[in-house]
Amino acid sequence: MLLLSASALAQSASTVLQIPRVTRPPKLSEFLNNAPREAEVAVTDFVQMDPTDGAPATEKTTAYLSYDDKNLYVGWVVKDDPAKIRARIARRKDIGNDDRVTVNVDTFHDHKHSFWFDVNPYAIQMDGRTTDGQGDDMNFETLWYTEAKLTEDGYVVLQTIPFRSLRFPNSPTQTWGLALGRFIGRNNEWDWWPHISHSRSPQWVGQFGDMEIRENISPGRNIQFIPYGLFSNSRFLDPTLGFHNDTQVHGGIDTKMVIKNSLALDLTLNPDFSQVESDEPQVTVNQRYEVTYPEKRPFFMENAQLFNTPEQLFFSRRIIDPQFGARMTGTLGRWMLGLLAADDRAPGKGLSPDDPHNDERALNAVFRVEREFGKQSHIGALITSRDFGSGFNRVGALDARIGLGGNWFFTAQATTTNTRSVDGTTEAGPGYFAQISTDGQHLGFSSTYTDRSPGFRADLGYIPRVDIREAKNHFSYLWRPKDHAVLSFGPAVSQLVNWNRDGRVQDWSVTPEFDLGLRRLTYASVTHTESFELFQTIGFRKRWTEAYLTSEPYKWLALSTNFGLGSGVNYYPAAGLLPFLGNSSSADLSVTLRPRPRLRLDESYIYSRLGADPAFAPPSIATSGAIFNNHIIRSKVNYQFTRSLSVRAIIDYNSLLPNPALVSISDSSKRIGTDLLLTYFVHPGTALYVGYNDTFENVTYDPLQSPVYRHTQFPDTTTGRQFFVKLSYLFRY
Repeated sequence: MLLLSASALAQSASTVLQIPRVTRPPKLSEFLNNAPREAEVAVTDFVQMDPTDGAPATEKTTAYLSYDDKNLYVGWVVKDDPAKIRARIARRKDIGNDDRVTVNVDTFHDHKHSFWFDVNPYAIQMDGRTTDGQGDDMNFETLWYTEAKLTEDGYVVLQTIPFRSLRFPNSPTQTWGLALGRFIGRNNEWDWWPHISHSRSPQWVGQFGDMEIRENISPGRNIQFIPYGLFSNSRFLDPTLGFHNDTQVHGGIDTKMVIKNSLALDLTLNPDFSQVESDEPQVTVNQRYEVTYPEKRPFFMENAQLFNTPEQLFFSRRIIDPQFGARMTGTLGRWMLGLLAADDRAPGKGLSPDDPHNDERALNAVFRVEREFGKQSHIGALITSRDFGSGFNRVGALDARIGLGGNWFFTAQATTTNTRSVDGTTEAGPGYFAQISTDGQHLGFSSTYTDRSPGFRADLGYIPRVDIREAKNHFSYLWRPKDHAVLSFGPAVSQLVNWNRDGRVQDWSVTPEFDLGLRRLTYASVTHTESFELFQTIGFRKRWTEAYLTSEPYKWLALSTNFGLGSGVNYYPAAGLLPFLGNSSSADLSVTLRPRPRLRLDESYIYSRLGADPAFAPPSIATSGAIFNNHIIRSKVNYQFTRSLSVRAIIDYNSLLPNPALVSISDSSKRIGTDLLLTYFVHPGTALYVGYNDTFENVTYDPLQSPVYRHTQFPDTTTGRQFFVKLSYLFRY
């Protein structure tokens, strides 16, 4: 069996497609009518990865590849029952659960990094980058073209991918890694050429086949200019100064130049760091560690994964309010390079006028270099620097990911930090990370050790806590029945224990879990956690049980929900009280309705409660009532007039109802937010946004009363209102 498996893998690895050159581009109508085309290579032997690894695809798929001087062309003829196809006319990249086809290319043939281009039957695009060991980077966006049409027996797609939208080495013959795939949502089915198997996970790009372009190609001159303009008119309430009006007009330009086909130099003047998309709601009350939101600002998004390391030493949202920025990212042979520099006006804005650092800005720099060796291994270095006033933070790190054979990997990182605050105090300390892991078709395992000294600081990263020596293990096993309603099921268990440098236990936890996978994108899990937590020298023994379900039973309905019940710590008790344990519960429900291909409705509800329990609370607390209740409701509707034109409306409600006798929140807060956005998105870089948002809170401001700023019962006062227009346009040479 081992010899047959090795032979099959060798055959897959040796698969090479010779892509023919054409003098005229293929047309969608030629695939619709089965008309003769000039030249192409056809791929038909697609094999399942999910739900049955290695089984033949349930539906017939054919991909046709060709190229000319400027573009790579992939035409798809996809067979299926039109009544069963799940696809919508949606916003770009909003097709994660749609039926679709995908092209993945490893242009540097390093068996680790790839670009991917997905498209659904309505020609809606989704693109990104994949790095083995790190996963998908959805922030990548580039310019490419799609056409598609539903047919009586399936759908047809034509993808046109300009070479100037890719990065690849300068060579007369190009050998790229290639994977072609198709997703069928109702079956949870992924079909691939060549056969990509869970048994070789987490290798993904490492399983690609090969394609060759034998005649010289080049992206040619690739210079991009994206000027933008932003107008906004705002009215907001300052709790001490009252209502203010503000009108702003911004403009700037972003420039991208590709050097030697592989390095991208980004320069910007008054960069476009504005964000028009709203963050998804999440619970922020009574959190021990800060809540993070994903990066959405364009400048930071391309090649963002290049700056990732095992410890998150760079988190771009730490740079809050920059005025300028510059980046260089890319690949030179087996070397990867990343440089970033940006200022940040935020640290000086929050200081009083008499502070010597008022209106000063921080200067930030990040350097990353990585050297590939073997097929799935690398060694890298990262340096970050942040200066503000007379203070600074310096971080240096070395990291490595080494393939141990099969699908076992060893990952390690060593970090040193040095910090001087503006008041002259200094601190320094090292950090260490080591992990051994595997993630195959059935078995998943990881064992991780993290060590951070008390003086460890990474001001440009996200490091929740220091002074830890943490050992963490995870084991899972999945059975994958063939030809069964149950696609996968199995147990998992996670364990954690953490000591500080004095040898005192800070945390421990044990979490058994059971997971279940069914068709129609249905997944369920049940977990139970027994744990201990040391907080402010007080030890808390906790438990937590949670159930999770997500499903898309029909093409017009998707839902997910989880419910948790157990105990939780009141981290911020009222004055005079020590932290104490209470009864905790949480619930999260989201429902997505798509009654029409162009219309999407999203409803979500998040509930979080911490209640006092005399069995846990200090003797002075006799009540068993709520410490706080938090309700978050969001209603969202999006209508897609065309692939480019859409309108979106959001209504948010957030209610926090605390007991001031038990938690250090003095007043109830209720907030209603409204958000309207008209989008005309032609392609990445060229877009028009017209938006209006308004926030109502249960407060009032009256300079004739004392206090002038007071909480009321109803959220009927506008505390922030804004109208904005943003326009950007891509010039490409």
